[in-house]
Amino acid sequence: MSAPNRQLFSSGAPWEGTVGYSRAVKVGPIIEVAGTTAVENGQVVGAGDAYAQTKCILQKIEKVLQEAGASLEHVTRTRMFVTDISQWEEIGRAHGEFFGQIRPATTMVEVKALIDPALLVEIEVSAYCP
Repeated sequence: MSAPNRQLFSSGAPWEGTVGYSRAVKVGPIIEVAGTTAVENGQVVGAGDAYAQTKCILQKIEKVLQEAGASLEHVTRTRMFVTDISQWEEIGRAHGEFFGQIRPATTMVEVKALIDPALLVEIEVSAYCP
C-alpha cells in the first residue's frame, strides 16, 4: 500500500523498473531526489571534469524539482558523493553557484567508486515544498 499523495517522478532510465527506484518521490511537502549523476542519453557529461559534472547534476536536479512543483530554494539538504575528495573545491564551487544564497545543510563524502569509473560525483537532495 502506497502512502497517500505519493508522486513518483521518472528520468526514463531503463533500469528504474529493474532496480525499483524513482528519480524523485514526493509525499506531501517532502521531496527526495535520488542519487543523480552526469549521465545524459547514456553518455557521461564532462568526463574527467568534476566541476562540469556537478553543474550537469544540479541542472538535472533543478529540473526534476520543477516537475515536482518545487525549486532549488526548497532544498533543505544536499549529499555529495565524490570519488576524489581533492577535487572538493571545484565541486564546491559548482554547488555554490546553485546554492550560495540558499545554503542547505550539505555533506560531501569521498567514496571508493561510482557505478561508472568516468563518474566523479553523485548528488542527492531533500526538499520541503508546502
